[in-house]
Amino acid sequence: MSPTLDQMREAHRALETPLFSGLPGDIEVSFEFFPPKTEKMGETLWQSVATLAPLGPRFVSVTYGAGGSTRERTHEQVKRIQNEAGIPAAAHLTCVAATREEVDQVARHYWEEGIRHIVALRGDAPDGNSTYAPHPGGYENSVDLIAGLRKVADFEISVAAYPETHPDSADRHADLANLKAKFDAGATRAITQFFFEPECFFEFRDVARKAGIEGEIVPGIMPVMSFAAVQRMSGLCGTAIPHWMSGLFDGLDERPEARQLVSATIAAELCRRLYAGGVRQFHFYTLNRAELSYAICHMLGLRPKGAMP
Repeated sequence: MSPTLDQMREAHRALETPLFSGLPGDIEVSFEFFPPKTEKMGETLWQSVATLAPLGPRFVSVTYGAGGSTRERTHEQVKRIQNEAGIPAAAHLTCVAATREEVDQVARHYWEEGIRHIVALRGDAPDGNSTYAPHPGGYENSVDLIAGLRKVADFEISVAAYPETHPDSADRHADLANLKAKFDAGATRAITQFFFEPECFFEFRDVARKAGIEGEIVPGIMPVMSFAAVQRMSGLCGTAIPHWMSGLFDGLDERPEARQLVSATIAAELCRRLYAGGVRQFHFYTLNRAELSYAICHMLGLRPKGAMP
């Protein structure tokens, strides 16, 4: 097959321009963390926050464990990031294992603490259950949750989007209808599940626009810390792993430094191609490690704006 004109232009740029040089840094980024389970993990998290804070993220989010299992730790880290790091923090909130009144109370507490951003999610079934079911007296799903949050306060609300379709959705049409319902209920933006090929995002963005979804859709980027872990997560969320990835990580289980270089290269190339396609907002799933996300942001032209308070 002969190369397309766009492919030829891209090849020319690759030959003429060293790596990512010359990019103006005109991107906006956000980062996601999870609540630490131990004191040592807490130190790692805070070192990562301190590393990424100078890049001026528009927000960082902290995840919420299945069944609300990390509620207090999530709350603690969200407050600390906002108050001590001076970064707008977003708290994940789900419908699982709580009544409407309990969820509303958590949301009101966040608002009183100065947290103005919620990542509203349906959530996964609690441990031991394979199928999600609404809690008696609770919010039925993320659309219901968003509408409830809008009644509590004027939150900025981010939601999840699935370029390769949520595993519980009947098909892509139903999944897109659900995403549109989230925006109609008051969502501010959608952040995608991680993916590994740019065409996956571009196709999803195009069909979302055709489905009448006009809100901001931000690609979620996950630098690979462990290929085995990514395989497990991909199986749970329906993300396709390209055939070429396994070969690149083969033999690197006992070579973490080399694996990190390979991971950074893959993620940076994904971001470069997304940038070439007009993407200017990126959300990084950091897994509480900063260096890979920092390196990718650096290659995209983003530079420190100042130290953390």
